[in-house]
Amino acid sequence: MLDPSEIYAVDPAVAAEVEARTAGGSGPVLVHAVRGFVDAGGAGRLAAEHLTEQLPTERLATFDVDQLLDYRSRRPTATFDGDHWGEYDEPELAVDLVRDTSGVPFLLLHGVEPDVQWERFVAAVRQIVERFDVPLTVGLHGIPMGIPHTRPLSVTAHANRPELVADYTSWFGTVQVPADAGSLLEIRLGQSGHDAMGFAVHVPHYLAQSPYPQASITALEHVQRAAGLELDLGALTAAAEETRLEVERQVEESAEVGAVVHALEQQYDAFTRNIGRPSLLAETSELPTADELGEEFERFLAEQRGDGPGL
Repeated sequence: MLDPSEIYAVDPAVAAEVEARTAGGSGPVLVHAVRGFVDAGGAGRLAAEHLTEQLPTERLATFDVDQLLDYRSRRPTATFDGDHWGEYDEPELAVDLVRDTSGVPFLLLHGVEPDVQWERFVAAVRQIVERFDVPLTVGLHGIPMGIPHTRPLSVTAHANRPELVADYTSWFGTVQVPADAGSLLEIRLGQSGHDAMGFAVHVPHYLAQSPYPQASITALEHVQRAAGLELDLGALTAAAEETRLEVERQVEESAEVGAVVHALEQQYDAFTRNIGRPSLLAETSELPTADELGEEFERFLAEQRGDGPGL
């Protein structure tokens, strides 16, 4: 592997500030939301944009995207203005120093996901984690699910140490899916003894291609809980309400769409009644195990098909 330190540059003044604030104690948490993989509803992208726009931010590290991107497979946008090229949407991948509403610093890795040199990129992030004594790395993004927008959003929590997600329900068994840089980062950090976890927000599949601020709110609420941060979600809350009203308007105007949403509501409510919970978001230590959930879901499906009790 080529030297990981040669694909990013650290601002010495900001680095000194981080090191001074954390001298003798734990370093800042690292939150990451890079674009390029599945991100239903723009959950991770909107969350990252919200944090950099609403909270005090300084650029700590900048990655050399020329070494990490395949421009021909993911072409940036250029603007042609009458008789000249006016603007170029320059891709970036960076780590910012951000302060929450109480002034607590944390790091935010955001921008475009690398197309190439994943191992080198992950090794570079690990260097940053170790240099600044990062105690926990937290990733976030959205995944499409067959749920209605009229019910609370749930999450799939994952971590490289079971204790980090002990209070969360596992909604999936063993599955193979396309990897992304974030999943590789979690694996490699665990192998080197660093805690890492993430949250995949379940987004209604019919809203997966549109910005869905409520998914970002859900993701950041779980980040707050895991990392002990206080994040101002006010702007996202207002945007989420506007989106909800627009979705409701479109549902009311289309009987076909309304029927789909109603069917999803019935399926959601029947399943949650069957497992004795009012909300799929209510993760507590008293939740049923994954095996119990699987058995209940099998029973639910059998009842819907009219096969009789439990398979």
